[in-house]
Amino acid sequence: MQVAWLQQKWKREGSSAGENRPGIRRANQGETDILSEELEFGAMEGVTHRTISTNGISMHFVEMGSGPIVLFLHGFPEGWYGWRKQIAAFAKAGYHAVAPDMRGYGDTSAPEGAENYTFLHIVGDLIGLLDALQVKKAFVVTHDWGAIIGWQLSLYRPDRVIALATLSVYFTRRNPKGSMVQLLTEAYGKEHYMIKFQIPGKVEAQIASITPEVLFTHVFGTQLEQTLGFLERPKEARLPDWMSEEELAYYVAEFSKHGFTPALNYYRALNLSWELTAPWSGSKVMVPSIFIIGDRDLLYEFPGAKDYIHGGMAADVPFLKETIVLEGVQHFLHLEKPEVVNDHILSFFKGFSYM
Repeated sequence: MQVAWLQQKWKREGSSAGENRPGIRRANQGETDILSEELEFGAMEGVTHRTISTNGISMHFVEMGSGPIVLFLHGFPEGWYGWRKQIAAFAKAGYHAVAPDMRGYGDTSAPEGAENYTFLHIVGDLIGLLDALQVKKAFVVTHDWGAIIGWQLSLYRPDRVIALATLSVYFTRRNPKGSMVQLLTEAYGKEHYMIKFQIPGKVEAQIASITPEVLFTHVFGTQLEQTLGFLERPKEARLPDWMSEEELAYYVAEFSKHGFTPALNYYRALNLSWELTAPWSGSKVMVPSIFIIGDRDLLYEFPGAKDYIHGGMAADVPFLKETIVLEGVQHFLHLEKPEVVNDHILSFFKGFSYM
């Protein structure tokens, strides 16, 4: 299988972004350090790879097309590559698609310590990216953890967002009674996956034991559950029809650069994020938005989720234009049904002029 070969390849050639890797050239463009790269696998024709300095880190992103900026924010456990079925489609539709590796992922810096992965850090990275691109406002498309960050970006800096299209993760207003970790512990004890992720090293060891390949196969290819029991007791799983072995290999190779700790630090910083975001308690998302979720998504089955999505969320997101539920679709809807998802978002964006 290609995965094992790729893992050894990255170990031989170095894990740092742009370090000792084939086909890389560096060039200075103004004050921005540009990293161009020809990927040997998982490549997308026509994309440009760049790296900029923002908020004390180096952030890698890919881009394609020209026109209004569409900023794509990925979730766990993906990276810019999670938007491979959107980037070209949006570029063809007349947009400038920009998909970063978020802090801790891929070729972007991965600071040590969970305290460096709060909402404020990550939103700050994105503001720096928009500044580097010299754009005042952007369209934003998000999924999973990217959705959480997209909601926060729209809360803190609505002046930088033209419109927001959110996939899978609905808006969660700050609860003054406690953080998400505290509330999930009260409801589930230690069994919920977000609680399991709080213990440094434990999940990393489980992933190493079952192998990253098995992790990705379960995450993408099975109906996920709140406990993520496969980490302790992996079952037979197969990739879904919408993902190839080559695409799986790309994910495995990307996570060989920093390991899984930086991505898990997003979860481990939830308590600190809750503390730091007290000034935004009760704030509403004052950005035009749409929300799309699959009816087989783990989050759609969360207690109270359907009532909130189809009722209360409109009060917290006053400019929510539409909520779309895709039948028979699971968590990674942008990969499972890319044409449907792309059409909904593009139709929404067409109603706005670029400023």
